Amino acid sequence: MKITRQHNVYQLSFMPRFFPVNCYLIEEENELTLIDAALPYSVKGILQAAAKIGKPITKIVLTHAHGDHIGALEALKQQLPDVKIYISARDARLLAGDTSLDSNEPQTPIKGSVPKKSMPKPDILLQDGDRISSLLAIATPGHTPGSMSFLDTRSQVMIAGDAFQLRGGIAVSGQLRPWFPFPAMATWNKEVSLASALKIRDFKPSVLAVGHGEMLMNPAVKIDEAIATAQHYFHNNKIQRSV
Repeated sequence: MKITRQHNVYQLSFMPRFFPVNCYLIEEENELTLIDAALPYSVKGILQAAAKIGKPITKIVLTHAHGDHIGALEALKQQLPDVKIYISARDARLLAGDTSLDSNEPQTPIKGSVPKKSMPKPDILLQDGDRISSLLAIATPGHTPGSMSFLDTRSQVMIAGDAFQLRGGIAVSGQLRPWFPFPAMATWNKEVSLASALKIRDFKPSVLAVGHGEMLMNPAVKIDEAIATAQHYFHNNKIQRSV
């Protein structure tokens, strides 16, 4: 496990050289918020990192309900029975194994590893604009219907889940990067992802932190490039499908 700190945000990266899977500890005055729960074996590293910081984890906030973001959730809840679990109201259904779509949503299949067994029930169902201590919850659907990003309002660090990837080259969720294709392969809807990428850009993050790849400082130019590439790619694909 590799630990990288930017401001009050600690990135915990598991298998960083091969298949990086990240989760994040957000340091508050007297406590820690964990964003995402990485892989099933990650529980030991997460708890060790929290002990090193010297503050208790009181909240677990999930960007979305894919297996590489909720892997250690059950074990963490067993170790920390008082911890509160937060997830978007929409992705709470995925956490419960429900892959159905609403009538007003694009009818593209939900992809990626959705839980097949019972998971801990969330305590708080989030909506766009909710606050969790220093974090602002931002609805950024696309990778899943209920994906969320979280902005640390003290430093403008944006923890964006899989709305972008940084491993294999920066890309909007859904745009394939051959050196690391897995986030694109697990993306529900590319057009919705692109709209969420534009929304993230509007917040002008100081740091972009995602589920796969190292944190990116001063990301504005790279975000613009990724959005422009995605717009071109998705537009060309639409033309090809219509011919």
